[in-house]
Amino acid sequence: MADAAVIFDVDGVLLSLTAAEEDCFFEVFRRRYGLTGLSRDWNSYRTRNDEEIVAEILATHGLPASDRQAVLANYLAILGESLAPVEIPGARALLASLSGASLGIATANIREAARLRLEHLDLWKPLSAHAFGADGGGHKRHTAALAIASVNLPQDRIIYIGDNLNDVDAGLSNGVHFIGFSENPSRLPQLAKAGAIHLSNTHETTLKIIRDLLGGL
Repeated sequence: MADAAVIFDVDGVLLSLTAAEEDCFFEVFRRRYGLTGLSRDWNSYRTRNDEEIVAEILATHGLPASDRQAVLANYLAILGESLAPVEIPGARALLASLSGASLGIATANIREAARLRLEHLDLWKPLSAHAFGADGGGHKRHTAALAIASVNLPQDRIIYIGDNLNDVDAGLSNGVHFIGFSENPSRLPQLAKAGAIHLSNTHETTLKIIRDLLGGL
């Protein structure tokens, strides 16, 4: 049994969220309800979580809350028709270098969407044992807590890696090590201001920080 774990956010850490993938999410609302012009600023929604965003859009436009699961199923169908995920440089090599640790994800995407995207690039298998998504709603700290609990290790042997302010909160509120990652160096000070101590803009640096925190691997 591994004595250390690394949990990843997906978008911005392992995969780049492309405009085409964003289109899949919002296309559902156009097809089902004729809704267009919806905000694509994920931070403009009350909770940055696929299920919660669907619920908020339905409520804002006076649509039945009971449509939530149907909307998510339609989203998966549209996403599956046009998969073209893009790997963050170095993500594959990073996962391979961490084969001695328990790996997982805590993402604001629903789990099945994350699976489809990661599996398309053959990145799903090493992460699948501890993979948690937006299913059921809630804040990112809740999703991260589920992944952290599933590895059943002391908090000081677990690292969570994310690229958003809610990821910083998710890591710190759960008492584990947190690494703020962004390919854009100008974003790192925002993560630091939110409380991230360890920062990286390449996965070569990420691996070094992980080994420093967990000792080898």
